[in-house]
Amino acid sequence: MLHPEARVPARGRVGDAAYDLACVEPVTLAPGERALVGTGVAVAIPAGLCGLVLPRSGLAIKHGIACVNAPGLIDPNYRGEVKVILINHGEEPWSAAAGDRIAQLLLVAFAAPELTVVDTLPDSERGAGGFGSSGR
Repeated sequence: MLHPEARVPARGRVGDAAYDLACVEPVTLAPGERALVGTGVAVAIPAGLCGLVLPRSGLAIKHGIACVNAPGLIDPNYRGEVKVILINHGEEPWSAAAGDRIAQLLLVAFAAPELTVVDTLPDSERGAGGFGSSGR
C-alpha cells in the first residue's frame, strides 16, 4: 500500500472475476471532464498475467462514468501506483469520496511470442475483409 487510506483491491462477491479499485482521495468530474485518479495501491502481477483496468457498469449506466482507455493495461513488470483515467460522459457533475470504488482490475493470461516479419501472409477464409464484412 502506498497510501495509508488505500483499500486493498477485493472482489465484491465470491465468484466475481475482477477486483474492485477504490480512489484514495475525493474526486469530482464535470460533464466531459477526465482525470487521472490514484488508488494508492501498487501490485506485483505474476509473470504470464497482466492487469486490465475496466469501468464499473453501475457507474457507467447511472452516471456515465467510464475509463478513457478501457481497458487500461498493467504489465506484470510495472511496480508503480495503479491509477485510473476516468471520464464523465454524463450530463451532471459526478463525485466520489475517498474509498469509493471507481474501477475494476481483471487479471488475464497473455501470450507474447516473438514476431516474424514476412513478405506475404497465409490465406484465410476471411482474408482482408474488415469492418462490416460479415454482414448484419
